[in-house]
Amino acid sequence: MNELPQQLVNGLLLGSMYGLVAVGYTMVYGIVQLINFAHGEIFMTGGFGALTVWLILPGGTTMWVALPLMIIGAVLVATTIAIGAERFAYRPLRGGPRLAPLITAIGLSLALQYAVWVWYPEAKSARTFPQIPGGSIELGPITIQTGDVFLIIAAPICMAFLAFFVMRTRTGRGMQATAQDPDTAKLMGVNTDRIIVIAFALGAAMAAVGAVAYGLKYGVVDYKMGFLLGLKAFTAAVLGGIGNIYGAMLGGVVLGVAETMATAYISHIPGMEQLGGQSWADVWAFVLLIVVLLARPQGLLGERVADRA
Repeated sequence: MNELPQQLVNGLLLGSMYGLVAVGYTMVYGIVQLINFAHGEIFMTGGFGALTVWLILPGGTTMWVALPLMIIGAVLVATTIAIGAERFAYRPLRGGPRLAPLITAIGLSLALQYAVWVWYPEAKSARTFPQIPGGSIELGPITIQTGDVFLIIAAPICMAFLAFFVMRTRTGRGMQATAQDPDTAKLMGVNTDRIIVIAFALGAAMAAVGAVAYGLKYGVVDYKMGFLLGLKAFTAAVLGGIGNIYGAMLGGVVLGVAETMATAYISHIPGMEQLGGQSWADVWAFVLLIVVLLARPQGLLGERVADRA
């Protein structure tokens, strides 16, 4: 029990990272009913975009100067790839069978993985990511690594900005209208193609910030890092209610806390000693998803967009 505050903080940090990536899944699905399985790889390219900026900066550049530039580089790379994917991979298939864009997303996911693998031959093994100096911060029984401080600051700012953008701006209201009924929104003068591009770009930007947080937290990036984390972020989006932006963040936090708690405490339960530890963390994440969906199939916050199937 003495470790409980630390484990809760660890879970909140991990869940915030899941939530940042889950937002991209839920925004795209809410507007175009597409599960963009390449989103995990867009997250990964954001991490390598930040790393590229670091590598081309002059030697001796401090991390405090480099970090804003790395975030900009990550966002530019991720949003460019997301917009290109929407324009050239998904838009031509928008009126086709639902299976076609799904298969395209899986193919695009593999293509992005191996494009980075070719571009960065060193990415066959994990590449070292620069770290914020300072070690750790002690807050009573809680220890926070300096790399996690970025996530503590960035996640609330990103979610507040996204909430303001969607609820208070003209473009955000256009996104809501397109999610509810794209045909009627188009008749009312909403440029639905532009709205869809913005949704892809916003989701990619959030994922890019999450990728920088991942690199700062774990100290490495590699070309396969988007697969499992993307899968968990999609799980978080479903857990919170796919199509609901707030649900995506809530689902990420719930998933992160549950995964951390299971990793820390399951092995202490008599008869379950072999079911704890980091190796079982992924299993418990999906067990939680199954349990929640059995009790509440629409997710924790439900789905606010209409089903246009």
